[in-house]
Formats: sequence, structure tokens, C-alpha cells
Amino acid sequence: MSDMILELTALRRSFTQGDVTIDVLRGVDAHLKRGEIVALLGPSGSGKSTMLQAVGLLEGGFDGTIRIDGADVTQYDQSERTKTRREKIGFVYQFHHLLPDFNAIENVVLPQLIRGTAQADAEERAAELLGRLGLGERLQHKPSKLSGGEQQRVAVARALANRPMLVLADEPTGNLDEATADRVFDQFVSLVRDHGSAALVATHNERLAARMDRVLRLHDGRIEA
Repeated sequence: MSDMILELTALRRSFTQGDVTIDVLRGVDAHLKRGEIVALLGPSGSGKSTMLQAVGLLEGGFDGTIRIDGADVTQYDQSERTKTRREKIGFVYQFHHLLPDFNAIENVVLPQLIRGTAQADAEERAAELLGRLGLGERLQHKPSKLSGGEQQRVAVARALANRPMLVLADEPTGNLDEATADRVFDQFVSLVRDHGSAALVATHNERLAARMDRVLRLHDGRIEA
């Protein structure tokens, strides 16, 4: 088993608006090893979210190479990309995007069922994760009955439910106050480390970035040395 979970080589992305071409990513080279939690730091508009969308196989139009667990996923068709997202990648966003009609445990069970996990096993896994995140008494609560910090913790549990080897987080605490953000981030880091996953966390928060293993600074479409 390779320690290299993610390798990006000469990753480029441009958008055309009328007669104007905007180069968002201009040849990004980066890597993540198993067990690393790496900050992707940069101001708003620097291309952090675009880079995560590329790595997460959420849209096409990219040039360059993306390797996940040694496989060149840029060569995958849509079915293979979907399977890779389902089995190897977990996502945490700034806004939790929980399903409002489902309670906390159901939101964490659902991605496991989609992957083919048995109902009982999925419920056991969901309860374990939510319990570790301090939500053991809130399993049956729908998102509308949870605080912002609690909703984001459910989102963290959902992202880790299928034991992904790569976790992508886009400003995961950006919508929370500082104290709540610290608690959610600490719990996120603890779970990721326990699972031996790699995590790439896009943020503009220098304080949180300093607590991760490494920092990648994205500026003018490139990773700064």
C-alpha cells in the first residue's frame, strides 16, 4: 500500500467569459501522504475551491494529472469517477448541506447505504461517529433542531462514514464562531488521524492552518514554494 494518497501535476483550469479567458489554476503541483492534514491557504478568489472541485472529481475541464491512491483519475469515465468519489473521498463544506427531512443519524447512514453497507452496520457506524463528536443524545434530531456547530459535526461524521482515504474540506469552520470552530476542527482532526486518512483543508484562516501538518499557499493560480 502506497503512502502517497494524492498527487497533482501541472493542474490547470481556465474559464472563458465572453472574449476574456481567466486562468484560475496555472500549473499546480502538490501531494498528500497518508495521515497528513494539509492546509490549502489563500485569499478568496485564489482558486482553492476550484482546486478542491478538481481533486474531488466534481467537474471536468481540467488539464494536468490527478492521481488518487496511485491511479490517474483524469482518465476515468463518469462511472469510474462516481465510484472513486463514493469509495475513496469524503467532503466537508462550509455550509453543511444536510438533508433537512432526515435526522442526524439518517444523514450519516445514507451515504453508507448508497455504497452498499448493510442497514444495521451503517446505523452502528453512524452512532459511533456521532457519539465521538458529542452528539450521542442528538441522533434523532433533524438539522433544524441542531445548532450550527452541531450541524457541521454531523457533516463531518457523514464525510467520514465510508472511511475515505482522502478527505476534502472547503472552509469547514468558516461559518462558525471562533470557539465553536476550534471545537469542530479539533474533533475533525482527531477523527481523520484515527482513520489514517489524508485531508486537504481549504481555508483563509492562518490560525487554523498553523495547526495542520503542512501549509500549501495558493497564489496567482500556483502553489508558492
